[in-house]
Amino acid sequence: MQLVYGKKANNHPLTVKKIPFYMTNTNYPSATPQSQPNKNKNSKNIVIGLLAAGLLGTWGYLLWDKNKSGEKILQQQTQITALDSAKADIQMEFDNALARLDSVTGANNNLQGQLSDKQKEIESKKSEIRKILNDKNATKAELAKAKGMITDLNDKITSLEAEVARLTGENQELTAANTSLKDEKATLETNLTTTKTEKESLEKTVDVGSTFSASNIQVTPVDERKSGKEKVSSTAKRVDKLVVSFDVENRIAKSGPADMYLIVTAPDGKVISEAGNVLSTRDDGEKTFTARIPVNYDQGTRKPVSFPIKQNDFKTGNYKVEIYHNGFKIGEGVRSLKKGGIFG
Repeated sequence: MQLVYGKKANNHPLTVKKIPFYMTNTNYPSATPQSQPNKNKNSKNIVIGLLAAGLLGTWGYLLWDKNKSGEKILQQQTQITALDSAKADIQMEFDNALARLDSVTGANNNLQGQLSDKQKEIESKKSEIRKILNDKNATKAELAKAKGMITDLNDKITSLEAEVARLTGENQELTAANTSLKDEKATLETNLTTTKTEKESLEKTVDVGSTFSASNIQVTPVDERKSGKEKVSSTAKRVDKLVVSFDVENRIAKSGPADMYLIVTAPDGKVISEAGNVLSTRDDGEKTFTARIPVNYDQGTRKPVSFPIKQNDFKTGNYKVEIYHNGFKIGEGVRSLKKGGIFG
């Protein structure tokens, strides 16, 4: 008989299959007595039985050892799963803490300078926690340490939130005070503008009010004789000069120098003037003037003013005289010169 060992399949023990063993007849004579084959046959059967038992025992041990290894692997997988679950929970706690931190610092960028010390401490904690969570082989003890640091991190974030709330309150108070100051400034600026406007208006009133008035305006044509004597003449060809006289006064004008301007227009409509004599008036724009008359005025008095307008050839017709002060026309007069007689 021959033993054939089958292969192990699907974790079942090996089976032993017995195959008949046939002995062939030979022509050789037997060297042993006839009882020897039976004895040998029994010995072989015993050996085969022992081998089969040993083989079955070996496979049984291997199966038992495999089951033990499977249990150990299952335990390790269970431990790994538990660690992964704990790590995931810790990661979630860490993410939540970071979200709280972002909420605090992100909305209060203007306060970060005042919170820099706490921020540095928190950044240090974050770095250490990340190091543990990023370690694929982190132990249960290391994860427990990370969990403790996250608890401490949350405490620091709570403290940071309280600090931010305090600083925010102070900032709101400062903002309110600043708004109040801005309102006060705006009110002051408005008052200042009003005051300035009133001041300018008052200055304008004073300026306008300080303009002299002219009265007793006279235009006298004068004939200057060779003897030095002067004679009033209305004949154009005998007139050597027109003497313009008037009185000025103002009750609020301060004592001091003041300028009067004369504009004398000839009968042909042209102003008797020298080149470059231009006066800026308040109502009539720029006008060419004939003469500027300086007057030294005493406050509260009436000041007489006289000024001669000379020309080589006076024409017949009307001569118009206008008097200006402070850009305003304060008086005017007209004098006619006539053509002389046959012997004039």
